Amino acid sequence: MEVGAVAAMRYVKDGIRAARLVMQHTKHTLLVGEKASAFAISMGLPGPTNLSSTESMEKWTKWKQNHCQPNFWKNVIPVNSCGPYHGKDSLKLSDRTCSEDSLLGNIESSSSHFSVNNHDTISMAVIDKGGHIAVGTSTNGATFKIPGRVGDGPIVGSSAYADDEVGACGATGDGDIMMRFLPCYQVVESMRLGMEPKLAAKDAISRIARKFPDFVGAVFAVNKNGEHAGACYGWTFQYSVRRPLMDDVKVVTVHPHSLP
Repeated sequence: MEVGAVAAMRYVKDGIRAARLVMQHTKHTLLVGEKASAFAISMGLPGPTNLSSTESMEKWTKWKQNHCQPNFWKNVIPVNSCGPYHGKDSLKLSDRTCSEDSLLGNIESSSSHFSVNNHDTISMAVIDKGGHIAVGTSTNGATFKIPGRVGDGPIVGSSAYADDEVGACGATGDGDIMMRFLPCYQVVESMRLGMEPKLAAKDAISRIARKFPDFVGAVFAVNKNGEHAGACYGWTFQYSVRRPLMDDVKVVTVHPHSLP
């Protein structure tokens, strides 16, 4: 149950290394924002570094030209096409204009889209020779997120969870939804109660999908004996497995789960 995490950390590329430093050299679990960056740099990680790429800047420019659509706002009215935004209930009806009504409709119809093309998450579980299990998750967040947003990556029990006595889990997808359910904690606890990895993974995904039928996400589960499985909803998911006696990595394809 040793844990370290960082969130909303800018100017330092190696987020997963920074998280490990939190675990190894502090009594805290989670550091965030500017002070997380300062901590990582003070502990020897390279920085401050401009992490913007030509590709990301081009994508951002096109997004701005498209009136900052799509985005993650809801129930708001922008002062202009890219904000600042105000809650629609905070404006007097007499102040509303036809153009504001139109913009509100556009924003509400722009749902949050998570797919393999707009966010990048790596979640990994490792079992060593002594049977100890470690997990880690690293993510760049969600494209066009609201500044300050923290997803499920650094949330213990959501993007990853492990217990030497049971097994481990990793997750990816719509982190804003997934973190409300702590799916990896659920997976590990289900395996603790006797569920095989496949059923534990499906159960965790089903719990989310029943509440949010438009949800997109996936988990993998592995027990302490190395038996593994995955479950997903809203997309086809792949994860990789490597054992000491294998010549190469095996890629496992998981098809979307259907609710009963």
